[in-house]
Amino acid sequence: MTTDPSPLTILHLGLGAFHRAHQALYLQQLHALGDHRWVLASGNLRPDMQQTIAALQAQQGAYTLETVSAQGVRSYTRVESIRRVLAYTPDLAALVALAQQPGTRIISFTVTEAGYYLDSRDQIDWDGAPELRQDLQALRADSGSAGGGVVCTLYGALSVMLRARMRANAGAVTLLCCDNLRHNGDRTRSGLLQFVLALGDAELAHWISMHSTSPNAMVDRITPRPTPDVVQRVRQATGRDDPAALMAESFIQWVMEDRFAHGRPAWERVGVELVESVVPYEEAKIRLLNATHCCIAWAGTLAGYRFIHEGTQDRAIRQMAFDYMTDDAIPALSPSPLDLARYRDVVLERFTNPAIEDSNQRVAMDGFSKIPGFIAPTIGERLARGAGIAGVAMLPALFLAYLQRWHAGQIPYPYQDQTMDAHAAHALCAAPDPVAAFAADRVLWGRLAGDARLTDALRSAYQRVITWTRERSA
Repeated sequence: MTTDPSPLTILHLGLGAFHRAHQALYLQQLHALGDHRWVLASGNLRPDMQQTIAALQAQQGAYTLETVSAQGVRSYTRVESIRRVLAYTPDLAALVALAQQPGTRIISFTVTEAGYYLDSRDQIDWDGAPELRQDLQALRADSGSAGGGVVCTLYGALSVMLRARMRANAGAVTLLCCDNLRHNGDRTRSGLLQFVLALGDAELAHWISMHSTSPNAMVDRITPRPTPDVVQRVRQATGRDDPAALMAESFIQWVMEDRFAHGRPAWERVGVELVESVVPYEEAKIRLLNATHCCIAWAGTLAGYRFIHEGTQDRAIRQMAFDYMTDDAIPALSPSPLDLARYRDVVLERFTNPAIEDSNQRVAMDGFSKIPGFIAPTIGERLARGAGIAGVAMLPALFLAYLQRWHAGQIPYPYQDQTMDAHAAHALCAAPDPVAAFAADRVLWGRLAGDARLTDALRSAYQRVITWTRERSA
């Protein structure tokens, strides 16, 4: 194999399963076409995934990706595009060293939606982010050093890396968010600049503004947490013992705005959509896929199911999801450059894939972030048009019923929610009128909180959910 003697680097922060099943695969496909001008180097900002990282380092960054279609067809790809697996150290020294190299032209990241600490107005929620305050203190204490103090958040890490890059005069860089966050490039950039200005580093803030770009991007591929079963199937299918193997669905999509500061791979050659604006694509994904995913996870848990495909195959739950998309979400998204009805049908087909074994526990988490991010926009737009919200109101009603089960200790798995105030949530559930308390919660609803139209629709939808759950248990 002939390779470029000095390939350019994408430094990725967040060496999780999604990155390895998505961004790394696209670059591997470019390598398969003979284009080796770019490679990946990846590492974590926190001391997690130690076993996986050790396995990847032993394999020089290579691993096997299993993909499974809704029809059960499995295929196997050896991914070798991650050329450097960077070990975690508290000072992030390896990441910082690579970030200040001129050949590093893109810094990308997947740190989950909650890792950006932004409220409904895209302002950093300092009160709910003690890690950010700790990072500020650490960086202020080491403001004169070439790197910085020990940090653990994305904004802290980027501040250290970009400060080092600025001082090294290493040139412009693209900051590429690969998380499911609406307007992810714009919002990440806003959060980063807020952090840097709070740090008091006006020079760095100016450098970021002048020497970096943050294109918006939409990513999509269902990627469950890897299990020992994947390793066993890979061994049987390929003869390779690969402890870093992982599995994803066969569907994959990446749409991004073509705004790069210092070059990029020729991703369009392998199916990435480079567009002027990613907004209609991300809105369709967030409202038709992400919101529906939540609907099925919450309803499926209430119905006693463990996996997403079980709920999707349940006629009543599938109808709730279909009605939400057809009656409320698609009209709110129209007109659109996408065939939204076809997109809806593809989403439901993907969710029926039993091989993925995508758990309700994984999808149901972080409801206090997902309702304002995935569901409230459709409600707000429908109400602004004077349209009904009976279909979309079922989703938060399902979450309220789910939350009541959590309050009573009846959820069959630990519920994780980085935005939820547990004491406030218990108080909400114990209120004399839980529906009114739920509809008035500003964390969930922002400007819609307390709106009588929202409260009435939620009350009606919640009654339908309670009736449905009682009929099922009768």
